[in-house]
Amino acid sequence: MTAKKTVLIGLLGPTLDEGVGHKRWEKWRPSVSLCQHEDLIIDRYEMLYQKRWTRLCETLARDVRDVSPETEVRCTEVEFKDPWDFEEVYGALHDFAHGYRFDPDEEDYLIHITTGTHVAQICLFLLTESNAFPARLIQSSPPKRSIIESPGEYRIIDLDLSKYDRIATRFQKEQADEVTLLKSGIETRNAAFNRMIEQIERVAIHSEAPVLLMGPTGAGKSQLARRIYELKKARRQFEGAFVEVNCATLRGDAAMSALFGHKKGAFTGALQDRAGLLKAANGGMLFLDEAGELGLDEQAMLLRALEEKRFLPMGSDEEAESDFQLICGTNRDLSADVAAGRFREDLLTRINLWTFRLPGLRERAEDIEPNLQYELDGYARASGVHVTFNKEARDRYLAFASSPEARWAANFRDLDASITRMATLAPGGRITAEIVEEELARLRETWRDPEAAARDDGLEELLGAGRLGAIDLFDRVQLAEVVRVCRRSRSLSEAGRVLFEVSRCRRATANDADRLRKYLARFGLSWDGVVGSGS
Repeated sequence: MTAKKTVLIGLLGPTLDEGVGHKRWEKWRPSVSLCQHEDLIIDRYEMLYQKRWTRLCETLARDVRDVSPETEVRCTEVEFKDPWDFEEVYGALHDFAHGYRFDPDEEDYLIHITTGTHVAQICLFLLTESNAFPARLIQSSPPKRSIIESPGEYRIIDLDLSKYDRIATRFQKEQADEVTLLKSGIETRNAAFNRMIEQIERVAIHSEAPVLLMGPTGAGKSQLARRIYELKKARRQFEGAFVEVNCATLRGDAAMSALFGHKKGAFTGALQDRAGLLKAANGGMLFLDEAGELGLDEQAMLLRALEEKRFLPMGSDEEAESDFQLICGTNRDLSADVAAGRFREDLLTRINLWTFRLPGLRERAEDIEPNLQYELDGYARASGVHVTFNKEARDRYLAFASSPEARWAANFRDLDASITRMATLAPGGRITAEIVEEELARLRETWRDPEAAARDDGLEELLGAGRLGAIDLFDRVQLAEVVRVCRRSRSLSEAGRVLFEVSRCRRATANDADRLRKYLARFGLSWDGVVGSGS
């Protein structure tokens, strides 16, 4: 098999290639010296030059032929007026690469990055990295003082990073550390959750667009938002603060004032100027928890602040400016709220470029065990008391926690409260089986509470937390009873007869099954969906 020819492509460097200046470099001209190495045979040299250096290029070509007769030298004019103009230099070199007839099967290409301006060297690197030049990089250096007569040294750089194990490992570890930060250091096991966190890590690093975190109460939206902020701040993407506000606590003038600030005298009780939370988040991150609770007026002002980085504080004639990244958290279905006129469609469009749904604890049963240890560690930090389970107690608690009986209505808030109670009652810092049984009884009682029981009507499973949150309590109670009757009945017609027993007597042409079917359809439900989900 015939060996490939070696082709060198490099820019003429008028300063270095003239061989003048520093004594150490007087006889070292990189474009010539690179062809003097006994262990590097250059078959063809594509020497790129600017028109004003034509004479120097001809001299170098002759000198290369003198030191390496087997090397064919081709001088190619590549013109750019300003060798420090990145766009111009990149364009000229890109055009050369695009027009050159590469033959990687027959030839091995080396791109010389020692000569030329720093801008040209960077452009050659980028074009090689992108495979516009299907080549490796070669870098040359002058001889050491003790061996002035040598042609110097060279080093070939292969841009295939997979060959640099230590570099690749470092980047992988850095990414793993960032993902671990977003998970609060918890070694979570749920595959879907882990994939979502990996996506969030990439979005956090590469995007400044708003992020929408959806999920039930207690799923960890607030904590995740803070971790995203910490990750970006560690990468020096933020200089400002993390500002968090629960929008469910904001109403009327208080909402406008808290978010956008006000001038003294703007309303009764405005005794002094207030900057507002948007201003406080300048250069940092604003987290709006329960963003679906914002009023329509606040939504309109928030949209303008996002798009123009400006807003008008209450009672002020002068606009304020603030540049921040927004994260919104909600347990509502904002699309349903848009349909109901409770949320602005244009604002939803603006904030849902990156939307992530955090699953509840019941959807992540395999993550209960690592979160158990996380909660114990948190208790130890807060109280200064190290608490552990004995094996029997731990196994009993985990078996219950992962079972269908465990509702975890408030998700991680329930788990945190449960661990705190057991740790506080643990004698000598050891949670026993007896303490666990007492706690399980307490949890069962909590989840049997009338209000909690009313909430656990199976509708969240049918509709999802977002859609359910958009239904009035009146409709929810009625729908829950309809679902209960359907699941006790053998057919759609039977359920209809039970539900419409009185009114059907007054309607000669009543079709109970059709009435029930239409009622369920109002909520996007069907008979098969209701009965099937309850079986």
